[in-house]
Amino acid sequence: MSDDITSNKNEPESNQVVIDDLSSDLPKEDQMPKSEEKAAEIMMEGEGEEESDEEKEKKSFGKILEKDKDRNTHRQWYVVHTYSGYEDQVAEAMRHRIETLDMKDKIFDIIVPKEKQIEIRGGKRRKVEKKIFPGYILVNMIMTKNSWYVVRNTPNVTGFIGTGSDPVPIDEDEVDIILKRMGVEEPKYKIDLEEGDPVKITDGPFKDMEAIVREVDQEKGKVKALVSIFGRETPVELDFLQVKKI
Repeated sequence: MSDDITSNKNEPESNQVVIDDLSSDLPKEDQMPKSEEKAAEIMMEGEGEEESDEEKEKKSFGKILEKDKDRNTHRQWYVVHTYSGYEDQVAEAMRHRIETLDMKDKIFDIIVPKEKQIEIRGGKRRKVEKKIFPGYILVNMIMTKNSWYVVRNTPNVTGFIGTGSDPVPIDEDEVDIILKRMGVEEPKYKIDLEEGDPVKITDGPFKDMEAIVREVDQEKGKVKALVSIFGRETPVELDFLQVKKI
């Protein structure tokens, strides 16, 4: 009987030893493997704010095009092709990219060439701005790998104008002509009509009727023509945009 009691008293002590042995095998905080510490750090970093699209692109931009070499050391004008109807959106997006990607020292100006024109709608004449070259914009820049990347990868841009994949700058004289054309306040008329020319009226109360030109006023953009009404020739004054040469 006494032997049984003795053995029962010793059992808890034996169990305690086993628990102590197991706890001694567990790694302590200061003994954590370095790989696990690094993983913990990465997880903690991931809990912060997500990077914006601009920040992600900037990192990728710097990584891909780390070595940047000038193709030309001075600024020149290049023609960039866009999807038609997206010229203004492309110009705005490109200006934003220049700011966020710190390219103001390489890309200086973006122009969507437009000119003032006169059009007739509903018998009324009004001035409107229309694109001179739909589907194209002008960019003044120093051509480098990085500046090429910023322009070429702007949404709705399809490429530079040039030979193959190599952008070719346009002459300053051509740019001057375009800028002067954009700066004209009063649109000029180009009337390719002479006395005696048959025309078709395209707008107004005499629309779809034919007439014969009797007088051309280049300054005012007007023509006087004879229209046959009830078998009689009646003189009418028309805007140049209201007639089309037959």
